[in-house]
Amino acid sequence: MNNVKIGTRLGIAFSIVLLITAAIAAVGVTQLALLKEANEKVAGVYLDRNIYAEQWREAITLNWVRASASLKTSDAGYIAALGAEMAATSQHASDMQKKLEAVVDTEEEKVLLAAVAKTRAAYVSARAKLLERKKNGEDVFALVDTELRPLADQYLAALAKVAQDTHERLDNFEADTIRAAGTSQWVLGIGALLSLVLGVVLAVWTTRSVVRPLTQAALAADEISHGNLAVTIEPKGRDEVARLLQALLEMQRNLARIVGEVRSGSENVANAATEISQGNHDLSARTEQQASALQETAASMEELNATVRRNADNARMANQLAVSASTVAEQGGAVVGQVVSTMKGIQDSSGKIADIIGVIDGIAFQTNILALNAAVEAARAGEQGRGFAVVATEVRSLAGRSAEAAKQIKTLISDSVERVGAGSALVDQAGATMAEVVGSIKRVTDLMGEISAASGEQSQGVAQVGEAVTQMDQATQQNAALVEEMAAAASSLNHQAQELVSTVSFFRLGTHNSELAPTSRPAPAASMHQAVVPAVTHRAAATRSASAPRLTAAPAAPLVRQPMTPKPRPAVALPTSTQGGSPRGAAKAVPKAQAKATATADDAEWESF
Repeated sequence: MNNVKIGTRLGIAFSIVLLITAAIAAVGVTQLALLKEANEKVAGVYLDRNIYAEQWREAITLNWVRASASLKTSDAGYIAALGAEMAATSQHASDMQKKLEAVVDTEEEKVLLAAVAKTRAAYVSARAKLLERKKNGEDVFALVDTELRPLADQYLAALAKVAQDTHERLDNFEADTIRAAGTSQWVLGIGALLSLVLGVVLAVWTTRSVVRPLTQAALAADEISHGNLAVTIEPKGRDEVARLLQALLEMQRNLARIVGEVRSGSENVANAATEISQGNHDLSARTEQQASALQETAASMEELNATVRRNADNARMANQLAVSASTVAEQGGAVVGQVVSTMKGIQDSSGKIADIIGVIDGIAFQTNILALNAAVEAARAGEQGRGFAVVATEVRSLAGRSAEAAKQIKTLISDSVERVGAGSALVDQAGATMAEVVGSIKRVTDLMGEISAASGEQSQGVAQVGEAVTQMDQATQQNAALVEEMAAAASSLNHQAQELVSTVSFFRLGTHNSELAPTSRPAPAASMHQAVVPAVTHRAAATRSASAPRLTAAPAAPLVRQPMTPKPRPAVALPTSTQGGSPRGAAKAVPKAQAKATATADDAEWESF
């Protein structure tokens, strides 16, 4: 059973219980649905069928009585009243027939309703014929009982069969409902009992198969936590707990191997610390060179920023002048537009004067004709018209001079109109040219505005570059401070490598204990502070006091690691460091949380470095 996974076992157990529960619920829901359907059929279908059939039967009986009375009486008013009532009752019977046909759902019921419809058609046809014969004056009294009553009895008998079928189906549904309720009670009771028994059995089986190997894993983990790496672990099966035991076994073996390798690794750490010291020396020199170069770059950026700022100021002044010129050009364009309007007015007035001169010329011509007619009439009059002829001659002479003067004035006015037209065309060209000048000045103004904006953005960009260079210079100063910290950290790292060997001796590996005995460590490297150049040390101190307050902690603090404090065992003696003069001894007083926070801050500094 250990070969089956715990999840699978739990899934099987819960699935069985859930399946049984689901089956019980499904049976209950199904039975309840059946009961609900039966009740709905009883209440919504069969009861409606009974009501429709009963109302239909009452309508048939009532109409039979009315038809019989109509056929046997001779009172015309009474016959008409009965006919109206029979029509209304027949309509009601038709409505009941339609409703009953709408609710039937079996072929047997449809056959019964078809038989009822057939007998009804025969009865209604016979009744209509007898009423028609009665209306025509025939005596149909004897035919009511011989022809119409048998058809009415057949009609009622067919409808009675429908009612009887409905009652039988209602009784059958009631019996089925009672049986279904009893079956549901038995199934639900047996299912609940089976679910309870299987749930208890599966719970006990699953608990035992999980708890036992977990107890073994807990004991093995407790021994390993106390340094006993020789504890016996025997995983069995392929479930999760067996995999846990197998993982503990692998952890035990790997811990034994790792503890053996940690000591050799600590020697490599000491050698690496020496190399770090040498690298710090080279790094400090390069950092100093980089700081000098950045200072020169910052000074150059300041000069460039001043130059760009002057260019931006000049561009703004030029933009203002261009705006003023654009305003003046717009005003000139407006004046030219007014001149164009004035010239058009003069041209229109000249045209009107020419028209007036034409009118005067016409009047002179007509006057000349009138004077000629007057002279002719004076000649006809003889001596009596001589004086009038002299006057007519003078009038003709005056009309001729007026016509000549009008022609000269018309010629002068025409020349003036042509010159005014030419001047107006020139003014129009001047207006168009002025509009182009205004547009060009506006474009120049826009370009100057863009140049001014670009100069402003360029000035801002240069200022940002200067700030970036300043920040880079500050970062370089901080890097110099980090170089000093790294020197102290390398010394602390060498000392911690020695303590690491003493710490791993806590573990007991059986026959391999002798391999973990502490050995003499090489002398720590020379103080890393001597590898830092004096200039860098001075710059680092100034930087830490001015722009890097977070680096004022003790140099060795970022690499402090709290030593392991395992639970004491009788067979193991925990070594204790007694070197009080080392940076490690001073750092042991720092709480674990503070050491962790300091290490985090140091990691952030290394990322920026």
